[in-house]
Amino acid sequence: MLEDRQYMRQTPPGFQLTATMALLIANAAAYILQLSLERFSSLPVDGYFALSLPGLRHGYVWQLLTYQFMHGGWLHLLVNCWAIYVFGREVEETFGRAKFLTLYFSSGVIGGLVQALAGVLLGGRFAAPVVGASAGAFGLIAAYAVLYPERPLMLLLFFIIPVSLRAKYLLLFSGLFALFGMVFPMDNIANAAHLGGMLTGIAFVRYFHLWHWPQFGTSRTPQPRRLVKVTTLSLGIPGRNTHREDEDSPAEKFLSEEVDPILDKISAHGIQSLTERERNILEAARTRMAKR
Repeated sequence: MLEDRQYMRQTPPGFQLTATMALLIANAAAYILQLSLERFSSLPVDGYFALSLPGLRHGYVWQLLTYQFMHGGWLHLLVNCWAIYVFGREVEETFGRAKFLTLYFSSGVIGGLVQALAGVLLGGRFAAPVVGASAGAFGLIAAYAVLYPERPLMLLLFFIIPVSLRAKYLLLFSGLFALFGMVFPMDNIANAAHLGGMLTGIAFVRYFHLWHWPQFGTSRTPQPRRLVKVTTLSLGIPGRNTHREDEDSPAEKFLSEEVDPILDKISAHGIQSLTERERNILEAARTRMAKR
């Protein structure tokens, strides 16, 4: 139904705990717990919860999840949380909570597996234990850049120098930097995990996001979304003496024939791809649903 679509939901009044904010809180709380365990207990925190080849060989598969909530210092935590906050909010608005979290944790897990594979094949620094939410954060950055490639961004290089660039170039430079770091390892940066996260974010938007997800409890096989040509519709825009066909058509027919194709277009190409007329159709549909 239209009201279930992420793009058409009205934001309820009051504070709403988004998945993005929940991730920020969880990362901060997990890091405080990590520091507490390291200081006040004898538990080998890194051995059990940081991602490592020995841990995976011992069957500690939970490390693929727990390493994403551990960090090597407050600056490491703050940088990752900044990336999650800046890019995660809009990605979550576009995908919805479930797809957003699937993207984030898939990027972290696959990034960890790529890092582990690099450790097996290349050894050295690639085999060292890994902590941090960077792979998931880079998955969000990649998804944002694919959704909004021309979106201008203002970043602080080395936290000092302001640099303006488009989202697609941020992704390109991040990917090249990760590849360079894999060829010339330096400073204990998990470049293979970063690259794995970015590739996951790209693949998620290009392929998996375009499929309908089955409702919980059903066994329906996902079908690929298809774009449908939107027929001409007069909305009675102010200043024009036109007939409002949407008011005369049945609600379900209006939604299926006029609104759903536009929402499919958003899913495939992003909300920035809409024309002014298509945005007016969505606004008219939103108003119509509010009157139900």
